[in-house]
Amino acid sequence: MTKKSKTLDITKNLTIRLHENDDVVIARNTLDKGSLLSENMSDSFHTIEQIPPGHKVAIRCISEGEPIKKFNQIIGFAEKNIKPGEHVHNHNMSFGNFEREYKIKENSKPSIVLPESARATFSGIIRQDGRIATRNYLAVLTSVNCSATVARYIADHFRFNTLNSYHNVDGVIALSHHSGCGMGKTSDGFSYLRRTLAGYANHPNIAGFLLLGLGCEVNQVSELFTELDIAESKMSRFMTIQDSGGTTSTVKQGITVISEMLEEANLIKRDCVPASNLILGLECGGSDGFSGITANPSLGRAVDILVSNGGTAILGETPEIYGAEHLLASRAISENIANKLMDRIRWWEKHAKANGVELDNNPTPGNRKGGITTILEKSLGAAAKGGTTDLVEVYRYGEQVNSKGFVFMDTPGYDPVSITGMVAGGANIVCFTTGRGSVFGCKPTPSLKLSTTTNLYESMKDDIDINCGSIADGIVDVDTMGQKIFEKILDTASGTPTKSELLGMGEEEFVPWQVGAVL
Repeated sequence: MTKKSKTLDITKNLTIRLHENDDVVIARNTLDKGSLLSENMSDSFHTIEQIPPGHKVAIRCISEGEPIKKFNQIIGFAEKNIKPGEHVHNHNMSFGNFEREYKIKENSKPSIVLPESARATFSGIIRQDGRIATRNYLAVLTSVNCSATVARYIADHFRFNTLNSYHNVDGVIALSHHSGCGMGKTSDGFSYLRRTLAGYANHPNIAGFLLLGLGCEVNQVSELFTELDIAESKMSRFMTIQDSGGTTSTVKQGITVISEMLEEANLIKRDCVPASNLILGLECGGSDGFSGITANPSLGRAVDILVSNGGTAILGETPEIYGAEHLLASRAISENIANKLMDRIRWWEKHAKANGVELDNNPTPGNRKGGITTILEKSLGAAAKGGTTDLVEVYRYGEQVNSKGFVFMDTPGYDPVSITGMVAGGANIVCFTTGRGSVFGCKPTPSLKLSTTTNLYESMKDDIDINCGSIADGIVDVDTMGQKIFEKILDTASGTPTKSELLGMGEEEFVPWQVGAVL
């Protein structure tokens, strides 16, 4: 018999009610006009109009100006009187500012970490310095966009000339970007770029790298090695196109450099290591009305399991926890950690205003079509990815994550930029939830994609790794799905390829955060 979730009614009724204090329920599937709704509610009523799946239906009379609750939290305010059975969306609900209570440590829940002998394990790659990898790549990194094409030519040589003799090497990848020059050396953008490049150069999933520059850019490759304390060796090299004699000569030399790394990169084997060596990046993209009901809370359960096994999980996308930041602050282990989080929220408020937008503009057309109305609703669902344990640290973009447990990293909501920062921080595996569909990959770190609905999974089976829609279908509960996700994480970390890896995706998605003026 299917176990019933403590937090979600998974019986096969027409709607989902998330909390007894909520003013709305969620349509499991399309509800025709006149559908009788009575499950989980004291009074029965009929839908006034057709309701799309994942969208909200009012279950009581809501007066104009009143707050509207979902997840037992305010997600917006009624723009006019709303009747029971009426569709609640952009036409009658909008964002509104309101005072949120920031009660530090109120919801503190220290994780009980299992002793090492009892922890889950996976088959990881142990580097000579003790770091644990989940993949084994060689990389051509670029200091500036001007060297992007040459880097691609070098990597393409190995892509089109197969690595049949090097079965333990997952590939040679070119990671290029759109900046590196025309930027001030004291700007945030410059420091973010350098941190990101250093994070990838030192990432355990990269066995060796060539840092390739043009030669005259602001972001000098020699300075990058010196300032970031990267020692030049057989497995960490740099060169510039100008000093190497131009495009053709540099491509030939680059191929030689990478070829010399292959033998050593191939000399690895996987060994049994504890799950405490995993750093999991958490992302949601193309969210819908089911994101906060199925995939995100299930991933949150997996995070709790990982943390109990001594591992680390990184929640990011600061603009997409706006409206839920008080819930994260209540889980902070100290006032200092809570203040670090709130400092980033305030920075984003100023940053958005300076660029002529508001943070509540966030939900995309796809989000809205999937049933999300306001950034408050989106954020409350997105924050569920972080599970329930204490927030132990807050990091700036691309900083090295050295804490165990649940942490936060300040990243934009734009998926490639956000995940690039987490991988730079050390994430050696990523879970990406999606309600509208994503085709994201993330070399050198494997990325698992989790669908919020069965319909999405069935329509994009080549891209989606796990179907969390079975929760809304009434087949499994959140706890069971969370355990399934955790087991899939271990299997993937052990070398089983993700759908995006089978499709060869993950190089173009390297997108460091560009902040500040282009000069």
